Amino acid sequence: MIHAGLSPDEVPEPQLAPAHDPYAVLRNRDFLLYLTARFIASLGQQMLTVAVGWELYERTHSALALGLVGLTQMGPMILFTLPAGHVADNFKRKQIIIAMTAVIACASLGLTVISAVQAPVVWVYLCLFAAGAARTFLWPASSAFLPHLVSRDQFSRAVTWSSGSFHLSAVAGPAAGGAVIALTHHLLGTHAASAAPVYGLNALFALVCLTLIGFVHRSHVVALKEKMTTRSLVAGFKFVFASPVILGTITLDLFAVLLGGATALLPVYAKDILLTGPTGLGLLQAALPVGSLVCALWLAHRPPMQKAGRTLLWAVAVFGLATIGFGVSRAFWLSFSMLFVCGFVDNVSVVVRHTLVQLLTPDEKRGRVSAVNSLFIGTSNELGGFESGLVAHLITPVFSVVSGGMGTILVVILVALLWPEIRKYGRLDAPH
Repeated sequence: MIHAGLSPDEVPEPQLAPAHDPYAVLRNRDFLLYLTARFIASLGQQMLTVAVGWELYERTHSALALGLVGLTQMGPMILFTLPAGHVADNFKRKQIIIAMTAVIACASLGLTVISAVQAPVVWVYLCLFAAGAARTFLWPASSAFLPHLVSRDQFSRAVTWSSGSFHLSAVAGPAAGGAVIALTHHLLGTHAASAAPVYGLNALFALVCLTLIGFVHRSHVVALKEKMTTRSLVAGFKFVFASPVILGTITLDLFAVLLGGATALLPVYAKDILLTGPTGLGLLQAALPVGSLVCALWLAHRPPMQKAGRTLLWAVAVFGLATIGFGVSRAFWLSFSMLFVCGFVDNVSVVVRHTLVQLLTPDEKRGRVSAVNSLFIGTSNELGGFESGLVAHLITPVFSVVSGGMGTILVVILVALLWPEIRKYGRLDAPH
């Protein structure tokens, strides 16, 4: 075809499609600020988790005191998830992120003082409750804010990099927290108070995080504010149950974590089955986040998924198979490899699920749907650990892990049959 007004020699060459650039989204200034802030805050939180466990056990020598930490953090999630979703949809999400991060910084400063003066441990739990409440409001606002920072075709890539930053913090945070505690103990010679600098660092990291978010230009504009009523609070649940793809993916993740989680039994495997001791336990605990981090880097360098639904189903099925492999393994490096595979495919599931939840939800409901999603994720993690421990106690640890993996595969089959829309879902970045 000859273009009008041009000679054959002047016809422009057809433009080639732009090459796949895994780093294009990182050149988005607002997203890079968000990603950096998220990593710094998550790194501090991972360090704090180690420090809280260390201090409470040093001061109480009670396993129950450690168990109360999970209960203290789960309480705000159950109490405030629905209001948190409503707030994320009816107020500026950027301002919510900044305000809740400031509350977390204050709670960490409180922990610093409590540790330094060795105040009663009940104050530790009060600070953890306050921080847990702030995170409950922070999570849906942060998740629903991300789609405002990047275009639709870059969103799955943004989720991949965001997931990778979290898993990098999950690898580096506990090691850094332990190193700071050890150094402080060496310098000061006190056990429990050696956690205080970690709390102070987390407060500092939270302040850096909210500062970086403050520099983000884009913001969420509320189209029409709704009053907080029972109807508006449950709107997220109604939307989830009315969307087969979202309901199916959340259900898949819920039961996969509930049934297939072997992490709660890692101390048992390290000590009594693999006979590797604390060093082996540390490596086993690192295997999942390392696998997830490697997966994030791999996904970031690949084109968008063409068959996201089938990929999700296969990823969770492989998670179940790898869980079974870990359960029956008696060789340390095979066990490590199976956990690495679990982390790798779990990150595939995370990227697909989070992308679908955000892109298939109207902006005016994103906060409430994100709150429902975070509630299912949080409670399934806690209940999954309890389920694994209970079955291990009643029968055996191996039966607990293997049966959980088999149950995960069964859930995949049921979800594929009940929600065929998931099997048929194509590209993540395509309009549906």
